[in-house]
This record gives sequence, structure tokens and C-alpha cells, in this order.
Amino acid sequence: MKNLYTLKKYFIRYKSKLILGFIFILLSNIGTVYVPMLMKDSIDALQSNATNSLLLQYGLMIVGASLFAGIFRFMIRQTIIVVSREIEFDLRGDFWKHIQLLPMRYFQNTSTGNIMAHATNDINAVRMFIGPAVMYSIDTSVRLIMVLILMLSLNSSLTIYALLPLPLLSILVYKVGKLIHSKFTVIQEKFAQLTTLAQENFSGIRVIKSYVREESEMKRYAEHSQDYLQKNMNLVKTQAMIMPILFLITGLSIIIVIWLGGTKVINGELTLGEITAFIVYLGILIWPMIAFGWVINIIQQAEASMKRLNKIFSEPYEIKETERTDYSVKDVKGNIEFRNVSFRYNEHSPYILNNINLKVRAGSTLAIIGYTGSGKTSFVNLIPRLYDCSDGEILVDDVNVKEIPLNLLRPNIGLVQQESFLFSDTILNNISYGRREINRSFVDEVAEIAQFDKDVQEFPMKYETIIGERGVTFSGGQKQRACLARALAIDPKILILDDSFSAVDTSTEEAILKNLKNFMRERTSIIISHRISTVKDADKIIVLSDSRIAEEGTHEQLVAKSGIYADLHHKQLLEQELEEIK
Repeated sequence: MKNLYTLKKYFIRYKSKLILGFIFILLSNIGTVYVPMLMKDSIDALQSNATNSLLLQYGLMIVGASLFAGIFRFMIRQTIIVVSREIEFDLRGDFWKHIQLLPMRYFQNTSTGNIMAHATNDINAVRMFIGPAVMYSIDTSVRLIMVLILMLSLNSSLTIYALLPLPLLSILVYKVGKLIHSKFTVIQEKFAQLTTLAQENFSGIRVIKSYVREESEMKRYAEHSQDYLQKNMNLVKTQAMIMPILFLITGLSIIIVIWLGGTKVINGELTLGEITAFIVYLGILIWPMIAFGWVINIIQQAEASMKRLNKIFSEPYEIKETERTDYSVKDVKGNIEFRNVSFRYNEHSPYILNNINLKVRAGSTLAIIGYTGSGKTSFVNLIPRLYDCSDGEILVDDVNVKEIPLNLLRPNIGLVQQESFLFSDTILNNISYGRREINRSFVDEVAEIAQFDKDVQEFPMKYETIIGERGVTFSGGQKQRACLARALAIDPKILILDDSFSAVDTSTEEAILKNLKNFMRERTSIIISHRISTVKDADKIIVLSDSRIAEEGTHEQLVAKSGIYADLHHKQLLEQELEEIK
């Protein structure tokens, strides 16, 4: 229950409605437990030659008590169950907000399917605890107390005999509850794997079809589904034990009452009305006993799910605004400085960058080149604080990036990443994604700069054309140019292009770079590329190798050094000549 205790803040938030629901439970049960007493009096009245008017009166009172109980039973659902939905809404919102603020490091180590399982099955299991489990826990407890008091008032010795089997019930429910908890945890983990597999298949459908792996993927999914089914069946078999046990034990109680109570009626110690009321009260107790087992089942499932959710909620934000944040900073000009910067993804992994020192003045263009895995992407991801450097500091306009408010720093940095990602929305909304308001004329301008405007005009609905999931309807080059337009649309002071022209032909690339020169005239540009032709006109070029800056200078200076850059340049010239010969 320690994991479910974290829901306390939500219960406090809706305490007035919950208190009202508790009052309705109390009133509803008063009506329910009053009915057997009326039945007792009416049966005893029959033995005393009651009149028709008296029996009609008892009948109306029984109907009235039942109606009274039913009205407040409805009000219980309008308070406690409604509150459970409101708490579910809050919990889902808090989960979504927390996920959005988690660092990139978390998403590198956690599958999308696992997160989806938390957002669906786990939150729903917790909602079942907040609503039905809480409602029936209070309801059955109140009803149990009321019925026991009335049963004791009728005959204390018979009540004690009738309750003898109940301790056995508690022990059995506890044992079964522990089994349910462990089995449900395994099921939720398996569901996360199944969701991950489905998500990967949908996202990678092109690869699956290209390699004719449909049959293989269907077989793999069927195997996982069968395993998931088997685990669910194991849980169902365990859950199926609860109801027979409950009915067996409550049935024993009824047998005891009929046997001993019947003897007492024969001996004149109980009236026929009293034993009838006693049997009806035992019937009323059957549901609390059944509900008790059902609630235990729900609580065990919710406990397992909340444990998984709490694991996510306990994940630190890492990259956030702190007491160091300087809210007096209101603008970004674009001067960037790396001071003794080192970076690694965790304390057990090797350094990706080691002791980097570099200055980039505002309005200039820095190009980064290097072999695959040399740390180019890690280098640029540190500037908008997608990651924080492990050692040293990064300054923008002589202010440590950790002191600049994130909602000022990131909106001033246009980042076009290696992997082009587009939302399943209109082209217009994708390009305008980073803007608070859509400026159509500016969208047209940036699309032209990115050499994407002609493509847009070829679509039947122009900018209102819906892009498929992850831009599936676009070619690689179209996706890259759309992402470039999106980065330009925020009117950034710093533009970072992380190998953003790899799927673009050279002539289109040259046109884009020419357009960018005018657009980025007073802005800072950082370009990562494997093509020398892309970076040769930059104000400064650095070559990353072995986690360090191996070379830096202009194109002419680096070619003259006869180092890594010159070697890459020579190889690409040879490739170009071979292409021309063909």
C-alpha cells in the first residue's frame, strides 16, 4: 500500500466531495439495514393476527426504505466515482507533464511501448482503486459494522457462531492477494513489451515490407501475444479462486444460522421474524464479503501499477531551471563559448567529448566535421541543453547556459536534427510548430529559403496537406527541407544543422546554403556535415577526432595542414571525379 499512499495529495484535493460521498454511503446503508428489521416486525405481526392496513403499512415502509437507500446509492456514484474520474484526469495530466520534462537520457533508455503501457493500463488500474475500490471499501465496512451491531442486538451467541468462518476468509484472501499482485506485475511488464513490439512494427513498416519480413513479424507478435494470454490466464485462474472461497465460507455461516437459529426458534428463544431478519442480514453480508475479495484484487493490481508509475515519477528532471537561473536575461545574441567542456552519457561510459575549448562569435558560421562517432551531434546537443555537459561550462553571450531560462534559450535556437521527424498534421502546422502564432507570409518565406515551397505547391491541398505519421508520405529530402523550414520559422538567433542535407542533392543544397547566407547574416550558424562542399565556406571549421578538436581553421588553412580534413577533402574530390567519368 505504500505506493498507493502517494495518491494522498489527489484525495486531499477532492476531500469535500469524498466526505459528501461518505455521508451518502452512511445514509444508503441505514436504509438497506432497516429493511430486514421491518421484515422481522411484519412477520411477527402476522403471527399476532395483523390487519391488512398494518401489513400494507409495513409494505410501504419496506418500499420507502429501499427507495431511500437506492437514491443515496445513486448519489454515491455521483460523488466518489466522479471524483475517481477527476483524479484519473489529474494523474494522467501530471504523468504527461512529467514525461514531457524528463531529459533525453530517459528516452534513450526507455522504450515508447513501455511509456504507452504506463499511460494506458497502469493509470486505468489505479483509477479502479480510486473509484470502485475506495467506494466499496468504505461501503462494505460501514455495512458490515451496521449489520453486525443489529445481529448482535438480535442474538449475540448466534452472531458469534455465524462469524466463526470469517477469520479463515481473511487469511485466504491475503494469500490469494499476494499471488495476484506478483502475477499482475508480470502481466503489465509483458503488456509493455507487446506495445513496444507493435509500435516498432508500425513505425518500421517500410523496412518490414522491404525485407519481406511480414510473416516473421506476425509469428513473433503471435508468440508474444500467446505469452501475454498465458500470463493473463494464470491471473484469471488465481482470481477465480476468490469467489468460490467467499461463497463457501458465507454458505457455512448460513448453515450455522439455520441449524442453531432453527433450534432456538423451536425452543422459543428466537421468533420467526428474528431468524428471518438474521438470515437476510447474512445475505446482506455476502456482498460485503464478495466485495472485500474483489477490492483486494483491485488494490493488488493498483499497487503493482502505481509502483511502476512511481518509478517514472521519481525520475529526476536533471535539466531544469534552478535557483541559479538568471531571469534578468531577456535576449540571446549568439556568442557561444565552450570552456574545458567534457561530456559523457553516464558516469560508467567513456567521454564523448573531452576538454573542448572553443569560441564562436555572433553572426559567424561554424562548421563541424569528423568521422562517424566522433561526437559531433553530442557537441551541438549541449548548446540548447538537450544534455548538460559533465565538466566545464558552455556560455551563450558570456552567460552559462545553465543560468539562462530554458524558455528563452531554446526558442532562440533552431535545431535541425539528423533524424527528420514530422507530426501527422498539416504542412502548415508542422512548419509553424515552434511559433506561438502562425504567420503565413513568414512560413512562405522560410519554405522558399529551404527550397521546399515548390514541393508544397505540387500537393493538392498545398499547406493544408496532411502529412502521414512521421512524414511517411515525404521523401527523405522533403522531410529534411520541411524540418529546416520549421527551424527557420522560429526566427532563431542560433541555427544548428546536424547533417541536415544528407538526403538532399548537391544542387538543391547549394541553393539552400545560398539562401541561408542572407537569412543568417546577423545570426550564428553551426553546420555539421560529411560533405566538404557544405562546410568549405564557413568562417571556422573544426575537426572532431578521439573526443577532441583535432584541427580548426578555415577551409584553405585545413587543406594546407594535410591532416584529417585534407584527407577527407582529397577522397571526396576523387569520388567526384569518378562520378563525372561515369
